[in-house]
Amino acid sequence: MKPIDEGRGTVAAGGAGNAGGTTSPGGALAALSLATVLSSLGAGSANVALPTLAHVFTASFQQVQWVVLAYLLAVTALIVGAGRLGDLVGRRRLLLAGIAVFTAGSLLCAGAPHLWLLIAARAVQGLGAAVMMVLTMAFVAETVPRARIGRAMGMLGTMSAIGTALGPSLGGVLISGLGWRALFLVNAPLGLLTLLLARRHLPVDRQASEPAGARPGFDRAGMALLALTLAAYALAMTLGRGGFGAANAALLAAAVLGVVLFVRVEGRVASPLVRLAAFRDPVLSAGLAAGTLVTTVIMATLVVGPFHLSRGLGLDDALVGLVLAVGPVVAALTGVPAGRLVDRFGARRTTCAGLLAMAAGAAALSMTRVTAGVVGYVVPLVIVTAGYAVFQTANNTAVMAEIAPERRGVTSALVNLSRNLGLVTGASVMGAVFTFAAASDDVTTASPQAVATGVRFTFAVGAALILCALALVVGGGLLARAYASRATGGTDTRPGGTDSTPGGTDTRPGGTNTTPGAAGTPPARAATDPGGSGR
Repeated sequence: MKPIDEGRGTVAAGGAGNAGGTTSPGGALAALSLATVLSSLGAGSANVALPTLAHVFTASFQQVQWVVLAYLLAVTALIVGAGRLGDLVGRRRLLLAGIAVFTAGSLLCAGAPHLWLLIAARAVQGLGAAVMMVLTMAFVAETVPRARIGRAMGMLGTMSAIGTALGPSLGGVLISGLGWRALFLVNAPLGLLTLLLARRHLPVDRQASEPAGARPGFDRAGMALLALTLAAYALAMTLGRGGFGAANAALLAAAVLGVVLFVRVEGRVASPLVRLAAFRDPVLSAGLAAGTLVTTVIMATLVVGPFHLSRGLGLDDALVGLVLAVGPVVAALTGVPAGRLVDRFGARRTTCAGLLAMAAGAAALSMTRVTAGVVGYVVPLVIVTAGYAVFQTANNTAVMAEIAPERRGVTSALVNLSRNLGLVTGASVMGAVFTFAAASDDVTTASPQAVATGVRFTFAVGAALILCALALVVGGGLLARAYASRATGGTDTRPGGTDSTPGGTDTRPGGTNTTPGAAGTPPARAATDPGGSGR
């Protein structure tokens, strides 16, 4: 696939074209945006239905929470495999299948007569969502002119925030008006529309140039190990309703063992699921680590915020929900302007600006007092959320813009995985930090003063984590510059990387090939990105 020529709105010369009609950046971005909204809706809408489901199926909270956990586990465990499979079999083909699976899973959820069938159907939904999350980002570099990648990433961030904001509110309206099954039925027409747009506007997959026997295979052993490892970690962080018992410790130990086995397997297979040498690229490694740290802090606003608003400020549930909706609204409004900033000033500078804004907002929250009221919480929250939207857009652009086409799927998967791991970790770790600082066994009954102390300490830790993320990004950029300055005669001297373009000199921090004639196809960080077939 070739990037779409901005001036003509069709696939650039030499592209594969589209059997379903004329390919356009606008139509393709609309399809990708709808897919992003669907996956975000699926993640957030079911939470509001848990009390209703517990009543309908006469089940306990521990039982109905699997309606949410099944989706989360499926996405987290399968997301990297979905990205790698897209690189191997074709991203358009797999994205269409993912949308269809998500839509079918939604219908199965709506028709489920028993709780266990609903949980199984939610896992099917999660499989489709994993494919959509990964390939929407991977497709941006395929379908959007390189000069506008930042804006496209910002648009996807906006749509994700819209889906997140709509999930609880739309879910509540549907449940109260039409019943819980409508919560899943609404995905069916949206899924069909997304499928039609994607089929019509996304460029077809390019034909593989290698003979069938020479094509890299799919690393089944690595996929199974990684899926089990990620599932064990996610369960260790989410089970126990905030406690950490023997089961959590056993799951965490299993996850650590899984990581060790996964590294050993990936170091031996000819076509690994994730090429370990990719993590020697400072741009990629810093971006993934920073993304995990940042989303860990963002999760604190969702875990700690409600306690500050309800216990500390005495707001009722409706007002708490209204204040918490400020975050997704700000993220939605900031996404596209953030993309324009990235395209104008560059991804690295904009990433640092977003992190600085987040650190300032978190520091302000660490000093907030109950006497400051709602305004004293909302203003810093707006700064944190806006900074996060800028960071996410810039960081995604920095990581994805220069990836070789055959590796975009698995790299996009790693970006999404880093975010998911941060959210899962933040829910557990930042919740534990809050409970510790509040010095209360049950924060739901803690005094306003104890809650305020817990909030301030939690966000002080959050500000420190953001500064660590900033140090990683700056350090990664300095390392990339050092590697680029040593590159001569077309050789990329970064560890694990070799630029095979004759005469090409890699001068971008992190690996841009500036060889004349490379226009139209984003240059690759050769041999340093995940998913490569070679060792």
